[in-house]
Amino acid sequence: MRIFWQSFVDASVNAPYMALLTKYLNTIAAPGTTVHVEGISPPDREFGRLAELRCAVQAIDNGIAAEESGFDAFVMGHFQDPGLYELRSTLAIPVIGTGEATLLAASQLGRRLGLVTLDPVFEVWHYEQAERYGLGDRVVHVTGMGCKPEDFADAFAGDEAAQARMIRDFVACALPLTERGADVVIPAGVLPGLLIGREHGLKVGHAPVVNCAAVALKSAEMWVQLRRLNGTEPSRGPSFSRASDLARSDFRAMLARNKR
Repeated sequence: MRIFWQSFVDASVNAPYMALLTKYLNTIAAPGTTVHVEGISPPDREFGRLAELRCAVQAIDNGIAAEESGFDAFVMGHFQDPGLYELRSTLAIPVIGTGEATLLAASQLGRRLGLVTLDPVFEVWHYEQAERYGLGDRVVHVTGMGCKPEDFADAFAGDEAAQARMIRDFVACALPLTERGADVVIPAGVLPGLLIGREHGLKVGHAPVVNCAAVALKSAEMWVQLRRLNGTEPSRGPSFSRASDLARSDFRAMLARNKR
């Protein structure tokens, strides 16, 4: 099984993170599964809707290329899942959204969910996500850590003091969520997800902390297996009707013109 993981981080600027993520995903993958992690340049560096749209367009293009290269699944390794539905309607292989998979998995662990995101600008986005996935009434609150990808660099490079400091910062952000009634805490981003991945059994009070990176990968493996087992795929009715060959070629031609 070959899985394509689309990160919204620059592979050269955040090399320690990309290397650690690649190693982590391939370590926890099932026997016979390999994970290729791809970055985006320029990365998602100006948090907001326009940057999310730009990165989503690149991710869709990469997803089409990944399917053509024989990958078995595509993971949108960016919690906000921009372009997820468009990509799911474009590809025949399973397309997994990290945010969608994690929110649905967390809803099986508790009734009320609390999210810790990188930046407060994403708070509204995550509320919209929860509503889109039918979980709007399950999210009690979303809070932002107020940090950027480069703030994780020292922890990902092996600095144990930096790792401990960031875990403390994460728990401090999450504690008010449990005080407001959250049963489960979700790091709403692969960066904080990877950060807590080395913290076995991490809880904030009574609330388990869900590792979104692990959930997304295991969801991808499950859907590939189910597709092989009995041909299960998304509904090709109005929700995710397949894009035509002409629609795909028009999309890729537009990007090719911009690259010239």
